[in-house]
Amino acid sequence: MVSPPFFPMPNVRPPAFPTRLIFPTLPTLLRALAAGAALLAAGALHAQALPPGVRLGMSAEELQAALPAAQRVPRPQRLSGGLVGNWHAAPVEMAGLLFEPTFFFAASELRRVEYVATAQALQAAPDSGASAFAALVQWGRGAFGAELASRDPGSAYAAWVSNDTDVYVQQVSDPRHASVRLVYKARQLRDGSEL
Repeated sequence: MVSPPFFPMPNVRPPAFPTRLIFPTLPTLLRALAAGAALLAAGALHAQALPPGVRLGMSAEELQAALPAAQRVPRPQRLSGGLVGNWHAAPVEMAGLLFEPTFFFAASELRRVEYVATAQALQAAPDSGASAFAALVQWGRGAFGAELASRDPGSAYAAWVSNDTDVYVQQVSDPRHASVRLVYKARQLRDGSEL
């Protein structure tokens, strides 16, 4: 049996130990640290959006157990679909503004959590809440992906869908009625015949 001819291959070296996989370059390491910090910041903002233990579909008693400081609203806000905003909690800071949370119930279930920037916070903000809106949109992109967006003169809107929840951020920049709001609401699917 004759062995095949051996032709050495030029410039071929045995594979080296993959040190780059174990010891990444400094820019790669900095990018990874920055990405981790961004995820932590997004997680911190999200943790403020829905307080620990609060979930859509819970009862008022469960809300009280999860948020002992929650109080009944003296004059509840009413929305379509039988939603009644009859509980609120202490303001929380998100994106540099104070937001007041209101909890809306329908058919004895929590169906909507609405965070609205306080009027005092918006008056103190030099941009009527535009930077807070932009920060909330960035958070939404990190948490839920690309948004469905709308921008008109004087208002902006960004929305996401996450499983059985609709989440949206809205800004109205009219100086007399400026507002920034973050809303979590139970997703309602409708048959085309219901429209």
